[in-house]
Amino acid sequence: MGLVRLLCSFLVFLCCLIAVYGQGTRIGFYSTTCPNAETIVQTTVASHFGSDPRVAPGLLRMHNHDCFVQGCDGSVLLSGPNSERTAGANVNLRGFEVIDDAKTQLEAACPGVVSCADILALAARDSVALTNGQSWQVPTGRRDGRVSLASNVNNLPSPSDSLAIQQRKFAAFRLNTRDLVALVGGHTIGTAACGFITNRIFNSTGNTADPTMDQTFVPQLQRLCPQNGDGSARLDLDTGSGNTFDTSYFINLSRNRGILQSDHVLWTSPTTRPIVQEFMTSTSNFNVQFARSMVKMSNIGVKTGRNGEIRRVCSAVN
Repeated sequence: MGLVRLLCSFLVFLCCLIAVYGQGTRIGFYSTTCPNAETIVQTTVASHFGSDPRVAPGLLRMHNHDCFVQGCDGSVLLSGPNSERTAGANVNLRGFEVIDDAKTQLEAACPGVVSCADILALAARDSVALTNGQSWQVPTGRRDGRVSLASNVNNLPSPSDSLAIQQRKFAAFRLNTRDLVALVGGHTIGTAACGFITNRIFNSTGNTADPTMDQTFVPQLQRLCPQNGDGSARLDLDTGSGNTFDTSYFINLSRNRGILQSDHVLWTSPTTRPIVQEFMTSTSNFNVQFARSMVKMSNIGVKTGRNGEIRRVCSAVN
């Protein structure tokens, strides 16, 4: 009886691991059922990128936000009142039209085969490649979730998070500190709203609030984000190289030019500084780790087999 109880406990534990961290995805999942799936996604992303390069960081961010809420199940793509898209952290996500376009083409080529969750994972990879980053093989086979609630968007990393809080949020999905630094390194492309940094570059007297920042850099930020200006105005997260996926982001951190507080602490903390130093001096090491960490993240809580569905339209359940 004791052995039976032990076996049952192990099976329950195993099921929990599968539910949280994902199993069942594999490279080439659509090789026979929709052999051109990845090419269709890649071509679609490239087409939209040609018209608006901002979709690249947008799609990368959207995939991250999807995975950190109920796993990588495309729930962030669902529209409607009180859906994840309406949560404060997601209202500025961009790139939904790219996913919708790819889905329309895939439904024409292979009806009911390719999930929206997989389209988003592939599009994130292709966005990195289009901005001069290294591509990687994306395991596919995810199915789409049917639930999307703004109230579930409560564990996304925040621009003001300390390193300890970031580590806790990443560790909840079995992402370690090296994964954290690599994935946050995705800030090498994209922008942030001025409202997230005004408390760092101004105090009550209008002077610099954060003395640990490069003081020669602060006036530039103050011009871009005036104290009483538009908090929704945006600036590059990687100053001087915001449209290119490279190691410039880490070099800026080493110069105390991290834009967000959550970025800056990666340099000021003795735990993460050696990783930043490694990545800033080795593009290869960063690219390899980023790809590895993206694959790891993209398997969080995936639905496979009979779980979930294959949506016909990415913004609505079947």
